Amino acid sequence: MAMKAVLSSADIDRALMRISHEIVEKNRGSDDILLLGIPTRGTYLAERIGAAMGKATGKSDSQPIPVGTLDITLHRDDLRSKPPRALTPTRIPGGSIDGKRVVLVDDVLYSGRTIRAALDALGELGRPALVQLAVLVDRGHRELPIRADYVGKNLPTSHDEVVRVSIAEVDGEDFVAIVGANE
Repeated sequence: MAMKAVLSSADIDRALMRISHEIVEKNRGSDDILLLGIPTRGTYLAERIGAAMGKATGKSDSQPIPVGTLDITLHRDDLRSKPPRALTPTRIPGGSIDGKRVVLVDDVLYSGRTIRAALDALGELGRPALVQLAVLVDRGHRELPIRADYVGKNLPTSHDEVVRVSIAEVDGEDFVAIVGANE
C-alpha cells in the first residue's frame, strides 16, 4: 500500500493554532468553553488546542482552558460489526457540561457517525449552551447531516483511501497521510 504524506508536524501545529484562534474569535473569548476530545487522538488534539487557546487568551497555567474526554463507545451504531473495544473513562472538568460551550474535538470527520454518537453521549451528560465541532481533517463522504465548525485541512479522498493520523503522544510522531487501499 502506498502512503502519501499530506500534513507534516509543522502543518499540524499551524492547523491546531489556527483552529484555536478561530474558536476564541467565534466564541468571543474562552469563557465557558469546554473542549472534549473523542478518544484516542481527539483527546490529545483537544489538549493541544486548549494549550494554544490558553496562550492566545493569556490564561495562566493556574486557570487553563478546561479539556476533557468523551467516551462514545456505547453509543456507536457499529458495536455488533466490530471487535469489542475497551471503554475509555469520560472526564468532564468541573463535573458538568450544563451551560458550557462544548467543542468536540476529533482527528478525522468522515461519515459523521462518530459525531452522532458523541452527540448522543453528550445528551446523557447534560445540556450544554451549544456544541461545536473541531476536526484536524475533514475528508468528506458524509452519511449524516453533520459538518465541522473548525477544520484543520479539507482533504478530498475516495472511499477506497484511508486517512492515517499519527500524533506524537500515541504514535511517536506527528503526520497525516493518505493510504491507498487498492495499491
